This record gives sequence, C-alpha cells and structure tokens, in this order.
Amino acid sequence: MKITEAEVFVCCPGRNFVTLRLRTDDGLTGLGDATLNGRELAVASYLKDHVIPCLIGRDAHRIEDTWQYLYRGAYWRRGPVTMTAIAAVDVALWDLKAKAARMPLYQLLGGACRSGVLVYGHANGRDLAHTVEEVLRYKEMGYRAIRAQSGIPGLNKVYGVSKDALFYEPADAALPSEHDWDTGKYLRHTPQLFARVREAVGPDIHLLHDVHHRLTPIEAARLGKDLEPFRLFWMEDPTPAENQDAFRLIRQHTVTPLAVGEVFNTIWDCKRLIEEQLIDYIRATVVHAGGITHLRRIADFAALHQVRTGCHGATDLSPVTMGAALHFGLAVPNFGIQEYMRHTEETDAVFPHAYRFADGFLHPGEAIGHGVDFDETLAAKYPYRRAYLPVNRLAHDGTLWDW
Repeated sequence: MKITEAEVFVCCPGRNFVTLRLRTDDGLTGLGDATLNGRELAVASYLKDHVIPCLIGRDAHRIEDTWQYLYRGAYWRRGPVTMTAIAAVDVALWDLKAKAARMPLYQLLGGACRSGVLVYGHANGRDLAHTVEEVLRYKEMGYRAIRAQSGIPGLNKVYGVSKDALFYEPADAALPSEHDWDTGKYLRHTPQLFARVREAVGPDIHLLHDVHHRLTPIEAARLGKDLEPFRLFWMEDPTPAENQDAFRLIRQHTVTPLAVGEVFNTIWDCKRLIEEQLIDYIRATVVHAGGITHLRRIADFAALHQVRTGCHGATDLSPVTMGAALHFGLAVPNFGIQEYMRHTEETDAVFPHAYRFADGFLHPGEAIGHGVDFDETLAAKYPYRRAYLPVNRLAHDGTLWDW
C-alpha cells in the first residue's frame, strides 16, 4: 500500500483548521489533523514544503518506521510545529491501516476497554450566578463532568469566559487581544465559585477547573488547598510546566488532583511529572504530541505510575483529532477523561463524523478507520482567516503575564 498523493487543506468553518489527506495506490484515503492554534500556516508549510516530498512512494503500512523517519530524520526534533506535522501524518496512516483492515481504529489498537469515553463540557459565565446557570444547563444536557470558569469582578476579559456560552473560541481576533489579570482577585473569587457550584449540582457531578498557567507554584498550592472541600476532579495547568519541579511544591501542600500537558509535545515534557507522580492526569493530545504512535508511549509510561489520560479536546482540534482521540480513549487502559468542546454546525458539516454523545459519554462509532471524513468542496467556501490567541497583562501595571 504505497502513498501516491498527499494534500494539505486550510479552511475556516468558524475557525481555522489544517487537514492532511493521504491517498494510496489502492484508492484508500486517510485523514490527519495538523491544526496549531494561531500558527496554522507554519504547520501547513512544514507539511507541504518539507514532509510531503518524503512521503510519496512510502509504504503506508509502516507507521512506526515513518514516525521515526520524520522525528529522527529531521535532526531538529520536537517543538509544536514539527510534532503537529508528524501527528497529522501518523493519524492519517492509522486511518489508512484501519480502512485496509476494514475495522474501526479502536479495534486495531487492541479493542475497547470500556463502553464509552467519559467527557467533560465547558460551562462559563460572566459572574457566579451565570456560571451556576451554565453548569446546570450542562447537567441537563447529560454531562457527568463539567468544567466551570467564571468572570472575575474588576477584570474586563478573563480566559475561559465567552460571549457565546456554548461555543468558546479563544483565537478571537486578527491581532492578539489583551486580557487583564489580578491574582489576588482570582484567588478570592474561585473558591466562592465552587462553593456555589457544588451546592447547586450536589456531590455526584465531577467538577473541573482550568487555571491556565497563571499562578506561581505557591499560589497554586494555596488555591488547591482552598478547593479541597469541593472535591474537584482536577485543577488544570496551575502553573507553567517548563520547570517540572514546580509541581513538587504544589503537591506538598494540596491533595486536589492535578492535570497538565495540553501544550506538551513529547514524553520528555512530562517524564519527571509522571515518574515522580507529581500529576494525576496527563493532558497531551493526539495532534500536538506526535499522533497516536507517540501518545501511546506517553500513556503506557503514565500507566506505570498510576497517572491517567485526560486529553485536550478544545475547538482548536478538528473533528479528525476528536475522532482519533476517542478511538484512543476507548482502547487505552489508563484512560481518565476526554475534554469535549462542541464544534459549530459549520465545522461539523465540513467534517462529517461517526462519533456521538449520549449520557455524558462519547463513542467513536463503528465506521472503519477513525470515522471522520472531509468535505473538500464545502471547505473551499471557508477560506483561511488570520486569528490569534490573546495575551495576558497584569491589571495594575500592564506586565505581560502567563496565559
């Protein structure tokens, strides 16, 4: 099964996506996602100018060899652009192999370990009362796990709070918008939020919260301790993780479970965090961590240390990645939870898919491959539009802050 053709498509059905399509000499096609939020064209160029010339004529069945070829052979290893491009090829090859075997991808990965993939939704509101309303709306929609984010009094723009409460897209402007930040206000406000939310939903709904890297380790430890009475499923990205030792300080002071890794690209980004059990959930995702081939290595290593998966699944990942992630999540033994942000109707039309939501779970479906298709004609109606993620500044003096 030789690769005869490879194409890259960039489209914007509500937001930008980069899609790789591989075609083989026996007429099969495989799809991979190469979206890197705010830097989409960099990955598209990497694929078109540097990777695709190396793929034509290769045996599509040799997934591991191709992964090593693109990772080791480039010499310049790792990084989000390289690993996202590799992931697109890897997922497309797994899609092809499963189609050649005429089975759903999860069967090729060893079969199902569970009946469905537990997912969490995003409830966000402009203030405490509005956020509680949105959490209850997600509960009514059938979610068993809900992430809660709230506007903070005195701050104009805060990550995780959108104008459209059901659909949230942080890459919201042709040039970076600016959010303001005040750690003191946030640390006072967030425990109040979860006191209200937990009272409203009761003890059985899993609650999650994303700090989004904005605290120092000791501030994160304080927040984790303050949130302990509300039994969070996890506290996500409490501090920047470039310094993995920072999580040791947080761990010393709180038993609130910790999740991190949506910006990680390889196992080396999380090696110490996992082997020293400084986190409870690893958030690395199919599209930014080198595809299914490399994410399996991360998950297997995590399983040795009782760390579970909690893969990133925001709208900056196309339905192609969501489909692949669900097959992966159904098959991996140490699965924890999958983030699920609903795509717009425009996106779903461009990427028709077999996965479905019911009673708090997603299932990838029984279509062969990863079960996600691509409507090239419809995609052409949505040309690329430049869109940046925002930046964060301290409210009192304008210092650029972590985001």
